[in-house]
Amino acid sequence: MSTTFSIEPQTGLTGALLNVQAPESRPVIELDHIHKTYNMGDVEVHALRGVSLTINEGEFVAIMGASGSGKSTTMNILGCLDRPTKGTYILDGEDVSSLSKDERADIRLRKIGFVFQGFNLLSRTSALENIELPMLYMGIDANERHRRAMEALGAVGLAGREQNHPNQLSGGQQQRVAVARSLVNKPALILADEPTGNLDSRTSIEVMEIFQRLNRELGITLVLVTHETDIAEYAQRVIVFKDGKIKSDNQVERQRSAAEELKHLPVVDEDDEDE
Repeated sequence: MSTTFSIEPQTGLTGALLNVQAPESRPVIELDHIHKTYNMGDVEVHALRGVSLTINEGEFVAIMGASGSGKSTTMNILGCLDRPTKGTYILDGEDVSSLSKDERADIRLRKIGFVFQGFNLLSRTSALENIELPMLYMGIDANERHRRAMEALGAVGLAGREQNHPNQLSGGQQQRVAVARSLVNKPALILADEPTGNLDSRTSIEVMEIFQRLNRELGITLVLVTHETDIAEYAQRVIVFKDGKIKSDNQVERQRSAAEELKHLPVVDEDDEDE
């Protein structure tokens, strides 16, 4: 990935991220006539039917669709958790369509950051150690792991929380740790699967403010899967799936600003929420 950045530790959600180089507009995701067929005994289930899609570097895209529409299958293929039955998937300039399970695991580690609805944090591990985990698998030395993890914590407004375990953090804080973890390997792409599904309304907006800021100030490519129309409106572009195909693909005419909305909401002390 050509984009480089340095994150200065911050104490709040609105802290600036510094030393940003604007990314060139180039494809990060290229799907060309992707098919995915599952064999269920004697029955073939066609989850995807010739999906073609391009997402450029620096785009913030929301994917929507009803259950069975193909959006989850698409997310699994984008995240190299599965591979297509037919078609070509180019990720950050590399053909990953037919890679083995181990090769896909390596791609996920190097090129993709994940944020999940359920946070997926290790309960007996501190916030800092949770964030360092992907770098540990990459063989990055301890000093560099610590530096990047501290920067990422600052970027999501959790400076000073590095030694807290997940059960000492609110749901919103846990999701911010998960976002920080997705950043540290400097991925080509961040995939967020229903990241606000377990959060209240205000905390959901706070998480979307982080995504918008990282996208705007670092040029990070973000793909968000959601069933919530109001959450999708924080993205720049919304793709809707139906029956294994793309039903619509449109730019958001009036993108919601999470930062502006937060200004008009009462402040909640997350420490009080934990009690």
